[in-house]
Amino acid sequence: MHIHYLSQNNSVLNHFLAQIRDVNVQKDTMRFRKNIERIGEIMAYEISKILDYAPVSITTPLGTKDTQFVKKPVVICSILRAGLTLHNGLLNFFDAADSGFVSAYRYHPNNDDEFIIQTQYQAVPNLTGKTLLLADPMLATGLSLEAVFKNLMATNKPEEIHIAVVIAAPEGIAHLQETLPDNVHLWVADKDEYLNSHKYIVPGLGDAGDLAYGERL
Repeated sequence: MHIHYLSQNNSVLNHFLAQIRDVNVQKDTMRFRKNIERIGEIMAYEISKILDYAPVSITTPLGTKDTQFVKKPVVICSILRAGLTLHNGLLNFFDAADSGFVSAYRYHPNNDDEFIIQTQYQAVPNLTGKTLLLADPMLATGLSLEAVFKNLMATNKPEEIHIAVVIAAPEGIAHLQETLPDNVHLWVADKDEYLNSHKYIVPGLGDAGDLAYGERL
């Protein structure tokens, strides 16, 4: 797996990352959503640099101009519900992309720290021959992304696969390295320190879905 760490180079990305972590700024839910969206836009731009392009000729009012367009169709697939804000940012830049959505969540059958990943709802277009951007803001254990990835690959064969996450734990990165194919690209806005005993990212930012859309029952 190819891993790209975006926060290693100083940019405005680090401003947005700092704000989504700040407990005081988090109180403004609209700002939280907008900052995740902005991070998605930056990630889309970085991902676009390594996609395949094809030449095209554009007619202008005064002549023609040869340029390059992204060669393969793009599909952005997000893991509900936290992935929606990141999805919007990616879609702002890949504005001709189709969209897909998959639900995945931790199910605690014994009401303790042990859990399994359950995937239920899935609405995804045909991915075969296309470029897949799989989006999930938080990469903790990696089990959710692994489960969604395997479900998608059971019936699809995309040409390129890019996974976009905002904050990742080392354990989750290592798990994806072990379980996903070598040709997958993992884009990480920021890498954190470790997972705590509840499998939450430290220092992290809390629950991205709750911060964006309110606490669940």
